[in-house]
Amino acid sequence: MDSEKLEFLQSKALDVRKLTVEMIGRLGVGHIGGALSIVDLLTVLYYDVANVDAKNPCNPDRDRIVMSKGHAGPALYSVLADKGYFPLDEIKTLNQPGTNLPSHCDMNKTVGIDMTAGSLGQGLSCAIGMALAAKIDKKDYKVFCILGDGESQEGQVWEALMYAGNACLDNLVIFVDNNGMQIDGMTKDINSIEPLDAKGQAFNLHTQRINGHDIEQIEKAIYQALNTKNKCSLIVLDTIKGYGADFVSCKGYGCHSMAISEEQWRAYCGKEKD
Repeated sequence: MDSEKLEFLQSKALDVRKLTVEMIGRLGVGHIGGALSIVDLLTVLYYDVANVDAKNPCNPDRDRIVMSKGHAGPALYSVLADKGYFPLDEIKTLNQPGTNLPSHCDMNKTVGIDMTAGSLGQGLSCAIGMALAAKIDKKDYKVFCILGDGESQEGQVWEALMYAGNACLDNLVIFVDNNGMQIDGMTKDINSIEPLDAKGQAFNLHTQRINGHDIEQIEKAIYQALNTKNKCSLIVLDTIKGYGADFVSCKGYGCHSMAISEEQWRAYCGKEKD
């Protein structure tokens, strides 16, 4: 990756983080930790890799991005707003009555959302269906699915991984946001899913494990996945919950969903009072 592209993507990731913090801060509370931990991935997908277009959001040939960990919706909304899928000012309506931006992603409400989420563990099955449909219809679009590590304790995830490996879905890339925490503790203490990379290999998945905040590593891993034929790909992203905002990440698993004061979000975003 050349320095100009890297600088652009790093700048975009910071913009998206600020939007995400502002969005949840204006509401006063929300799932900030797991939203911030996937900002770098979303930045690489939407600003570099994925074939998507805000001017034609329903293009049948577009790539699909499934946010299975739907409570991280605010990070995705920030990207979509920044890219022009809907007016930027709508971020102020997060989870308000009548909003098009519910706390969990909803494809029937938000332009640019490819799959409704909320019941954890189901997104990968939906993504597999999309990838199978592309194969049947002889379409070239790719499907990217983002899972949480706590979510991956669900049995449905492992059934889906087993099928994805068996079906050799080389048009599907699965990401696990491995930030090590979930709503009520450390993932390893509640029900460890490690070793994720070895398990992925055992399921016949082309498996990589990378630093989930290193934009160059993320891009390289995605392109390696897309260039791997006859195997579905799994990319384990080792991340930090609340990454990029010290007042969030310092809370540990307490930042899964937390209150954010107006003073905190305005200071982080560098915004004066409206």
